[in-house]
Amino acid sequence: MSNSIPSTGIKGLKENWRSDLTAAVSVALVALPLALGIAVASGVTPMSGLLSAIIAGIVTTFFRGSNLAINGPAAGLIAAVLGGLAVLDNNINYVLAAIVVSGALQILLGLLKMGRFAKLLPSSVLNGILAAIGIIIFAKQIHFALGTKSDAKNIIGILVDAIYKIPEINPFVFSIALLGVLVLVFYKKINNKFIKAIPAPMWVLVLALPIVYGFNFFDAHEISLFGNAYMVSPDLLINIPENPLDSIMHPDFSRIGTMPFWLTVMSISTIATVITMASARAVDKLDPHKRTTNLNKDLVGVGLSTMVSGALGGLPIVNVIVRSTVNVNSNAKTKWSNLYHGLFLLLFVAFMAPVLKSIPLAALAAILVHTGFKLASPKVFKNTYDQGVEQLLFLSSTIIITLFTSLLYGIIGGILVTLILHMLLAKVGISSFFKMIYKSGSKVISLENGTYDVKIKGVANFLYALELDKLLKDIPRKATVRIDLSQTRLVDLSIMENLIEYKRTYDNEGGNVKLKGLDNHVASTSHNRALKIITGRLKKRITQRQIRLQKMAINNGWSFEREVDWNTSYLRNFRFFDSRPIEMKSNSLQGLDANNNAHWEIADIVFDEGALLALEVYQTTVQVVKLPSSIPKFIIDKEGLFDKMFDRVKVFSGSNPDIDFKKFPKFSGKFLLSGENEKEIKSFFTKELIEFLEQNEIHHIESNGEALMIFKYLHIAKTDEVTNMLNFAFDLLSHMNLKK
Repeated sequence: MSNSIPSTGIKGLKENWRSDLTAAVSVALVALPLALGIAVASGVTPMSGLLSAIIAGIVTTFFRGSNLAINGPAAGLIAAVLGGLAVLDNNINYVLAAIVVSGALQILLGLLKMGRFAKLLPSSVLNGILAAIGIIIFAKQIHFALGTKSDAKNIIGILVDAIYKIPEINPFVFSIALLGVLVLVFYKKINNKFIKAIPAPMWVLVLALPIVYGFNFFDAHEISLFGNAYMVSPDLLINIPENPLDSIMHPDFSRIGTMPFWLTVMSISTIATVITMASARAVDKLDPHKRTTNLNKDLVGVGLSTMVSGALGGLPIVNVIVRSTVNVNSNAKTKWSNLYHGLFLLLFVAFMAPVLKSIPLAALAAILVHTGFKLASPKVFKNTYDQGVEQLLFLSSTIIITLFTSLLYGIIGGILVTLILHMLLAKVGISSFFKMIYKSGSKVISLENGTYDVKIKGVANFLYALELDKLLKDIPRKATVRIDLSQTRLVDLSIMENLIEYKRTYDNEGGNVKLKGLDNHVASTSHNRALKIITGRLKKRITQRQIRLQKMAINNGWSFEREVDWNTSYLRNFRFFDSRPIEMKSNSLQGLDANNNAHWEIADIVFDEGALLALEVYQTTVQVVKLPSSIPKFIIDKEGLFDKMFDRVKVFSGSNPDIDFKKFPKFSGKFLLSGENEKEIKSFFTKELIEFLEQNEIHHIESNGEALMIFKYLHIAKTDEVTNMLNFAFDLLSHMNLKK
């Protein structure tokens, strides 16, 4: 359970090759189907996708600034490539030239240290672009999933055709796609370790193969079903040449002097840069070692590999969040896992070509339909609405503009809509509005006690992001920083995100950041990051649950604080939150146990798992008990049927295997217990403690050596559940051998 920062370079490779190698296997299994699907959806050959992913692993690793990010082709660039094909005479060679030039432009941006400018894109506009891309992907792939065709000229028409074409569905094609979608939807709900050993996209391909072979898709023929004849043929399978080198194509720069060419370049480079920067920052949040990516170096790395990829017939390269999340969750330690995943893909191409030829287009369509739906699902709109009704307006307008024009115009239009509404909410003219951003009088005051007061004034919206960075950059590490927003007329979601991210990073380095001054601001929602405008002081509503918790605290002599607390640094001392960023906590109950030896706190928290496309946001109630004496570090969780099988993999990769108690088979069969010092842990887990745990329901229990973190529910606990949590914790303490 050591959390020391891994070495870099060759030393890091030597020290961490086992964990990086095993993580790369999982990443490669995810990357293979995604690379094939993204290529097909982009209108290029499947091998172009694999070639891009291989180059992303082998080339980018040596030049980039990321530690745990995985590079490769991304679904977010599908629309940009398709748009390039549409305006460049449907000639892929022209588009390849645009890809090469866009890579060169990214290198230039990186060398000029302009990666920071990606922060100027408002979050809701970025989400709107991704949602529009999701709709485009869904529309382009739904007919491959149904086995139908559409001659419509626009996205709306293609989607409408999917409904009208239902009577023409090919059941053999549809069964493959439906099975794939079901796998992707229910995969997270399955706890079987054997199934989880293979990523969901790979299961989609594996389960499609029996249908392909069973109905012989390799020979064109008709199959009768319910009195109708349906065609199956090799045309329904992906096209992989006998010699993979035959897939290599080269760019044609003859259109470099035309406006469509440069519109394609700008679309690809803009989207690729924004996705790369956003993904890099998101992966930094997931990094258990809290390392920070050099964004400009990352731009150079992906730009160079994009140039190589485009020159050989491949797609643009970016940081990809889904594969990066898999990498982090698979216990990767250094950038070398990205290299290994590229080498594994190269081996797959060399030795699995016959199997790759058997993959049906419908299986890839299932992956892409699911991807497109996730990018533009009702959950995306709900989450955006939860952040504020104005954010939903920004997102929706960006989607509409993008669908009826292009990605580049969608970005520009979304930014203009955002700015106009900000001006209206700030109630100032155009000239005053921009003065309040760039000449607001915001400043940093250094106090004699070593505290730094940051006074932010005027309009703090997304255009202020770089000014904010300049304001904060000279504050020394490990100081107390008080950021006062009381004199701001408007604070938007992007600035709130930047401030929260600054607090997270600064606190991780030993500092203490406090946000204040928003009591006189009003927002359209209670979301902690919602856009806020200055107004009179409002009385904050209290919920029925908060009233019950307040009464519970009064009756028992405990303290209760219902306000949002941004200080969650102590929770990050637990391994559970190594790669799960904590947003905030609230509704905090605190007190002492019956013997007044252990201080405890129960609070509601919001934490993230994954990021961007792979983001899941959880709200739960956790308890932290600070102990009167030190105990061994350990983690207890539920044990699954296949956990024992994968202990060997854990040992190989350097992770902590399950600690068994031979005299207590019921306990060892029920719980997965891991930790650094097996001897100390076995000594601490007495017969009395083991029998107590055997008789109770399973909780997540983690010790960081000086405190316990306990939780059971992945939802906000009701008041009776809070009582149950307290009773369990007190009983647990009474069965532990603690020194007083």
